This record gives sequence, C-alpha cells and structure tokens, in this order.
Amino acid sequence: MASETNAVFIVMNQDFMKVERFDGTNFTRWKDKMLFLLSVLNIAYVIDPMTLPLVEPKEDVSIEEKAIFEIKKKRRTDDEFACRGHILNTLSDQLYDLYMLIQSPVKFWKAVEEKYNTERQGTYKFLMLKFFEFKMVDSVPILDQVHELQMLVNRLCDLKIVIPELLQVRAIISKLPLGWNDYRKKVIAYSRRVHG
Repeated sequence: MASETNAVFIVMNQDFMKVERFDGTNFTRWKDKMLFLLSVLNIAYVIDPMTLPLVEPKEDVSIEEKAIFEIKKKRRTDDEFACRGHILNTLSDQLYDLYMLIQSPVKFWKAVEEKYNTERQGTYKFLMLKFFEFKMVDSVPILDQVHELQMLVNRLCDLKIVIPELLQVRAIISKLPLGWNDYRKKVIAYSRRVHG
C-alpha cells in the first residue's frame, strides 16, 4: 500500500511541477527547478557526488542484514532510474540524443553542469558588457527600459553576480536619455545628500 501511495504522489507532482524543456538556454533557472523537483521526489541524492556507494555486505552477516542491503540496493537502482528519467524528460530532443547514452545519473548531471557552466561564463561576460553599454533613448518608454535593465540585473544575479542596489540606481540614473538631464541632476543631488 505504501508504494502505491508513493506512486500516486510522484504522478501528482509531475502534473504540478512541470519543468520547461531545457534547450541549452537559461541553465541556472532550469537547474534550480530540476533540483527542486528531484528534491520533492526524494531522489536528488543520487546526483550528489558526495553520496556514498552501497557496499556489499560481507559473507558472514545475517540474512536480515543481507535482505536490508537488497532493499536499499533496489531502492537506489529505482531512484537512479527515476532521477535520470526525470532529467532526460526535460531535455530538448537534441540534448536528449546527446546525453541519453550516459547511464549514471551522477556522470550525466556532471556532464550537463560542466558544459553549461562553461557557457555561463561566456554569458556572464556578455551580460556584463550589455549592462555597462546599455543606453536609454527618448523613443521608448522609460519604464520599459528600466524593466529591461532590471532584467539584465536579474540574469546577472542568476549567475551569482550581485550588483548592490545603490549601484543599480546610479546605473539607471546615468543611463537616462538626454531629455532627462534636469531630473538626473535633481536625483544625483538628492542621492549625494542622502548617501554622501
């Protein structure tokens, strides 16, 4: 009965926690959602490189200890299969074909992380450049442009790049279009009085 309940629980969670297909973009977001799903399903431990392998019991152990080992071994095998399946299920067809031959969930997860963490470093440089070169123009509503700049900041935060709030505010002020010079001067003067 307990295993039937767990099976229903897993199926229910699949409906409530859909993870978008990963196509090579937004790795950090996909990874966080995937880890959340695997954690809720209690199978994230199988991709943790610190998880110790199961050790076969010695010949002189009791029948009960051997039975317990077999139960643990079956559970680990089932969890590895489910974990690998959940991850593969969220990959685009192209990535699925690329990674499907890796049977070990730990090696599979590590291969995906290494590939996209390296690409993330390139993304980091690109986003930083985009943030520093961002210019506002009079022809586009200011709030839309502030939102676009904030999205850049959020993507940098996804990459664990923290931009202090004061720097974000000053970046917005410095990027205001020329038509906003009077406003910019007032905000800068106010900011100097408040923050020194």
